Amino acid sequence: MFAKAVAVSLLTLASASVFAADEDKCAVTIDSTDQMSYNSKEFTVDKSCKKFTVTLTHSGNLPKNVMGHNLVVSKTADMQPIATDGLSAGIDKGYLKDGDARIIAHTKLIGAGESDKITFDTSKLEAGGDYGFFCSFPGHISMMKGKVVVK
Repeated sequence: MFAKAVAVSLLTLASASVFAADEDKCAVTIDSTDQMSYNSKEFTVDKSCKKFTVTLTHSGNLPKNVMGHNLVVSKTADMQPIATDGLSAGIDKGYLKDGDARIIAHTKLIGAGESDKITFDTSKLEAGGDYGFFCSFPGHISMMKGKVVVK
């Protein structure tokens, strides 16, 4: 009886470890700063993940109306057009046009000390596709952009 209980406990522990490892590969945290930068220029989405979570943090000191950041995922070719079209949307809409179908996912616009998390369906991405991420705050895309690798 004791051996069976130990075996079940070990199996449960092993399953929990695999689940935690799966969770880790299906999520990423990206930090943004007052120096108009992300702490990462690339992240990988494993297609074995049904959903993928991106957490954006802002470790700077400036408020969002001065140095706000978001993280927008789209096809690389759509990044600049999305940012340009979003300028007229204004800060209250995170400089993103309502209903823009080119946007795969995006966080809200955050300021110093804030964070936001998004979870999106990976079926929106194709393995080997050309995807990127960027900040849509006016002018930030020039420095705040990176690559999303899908495998």
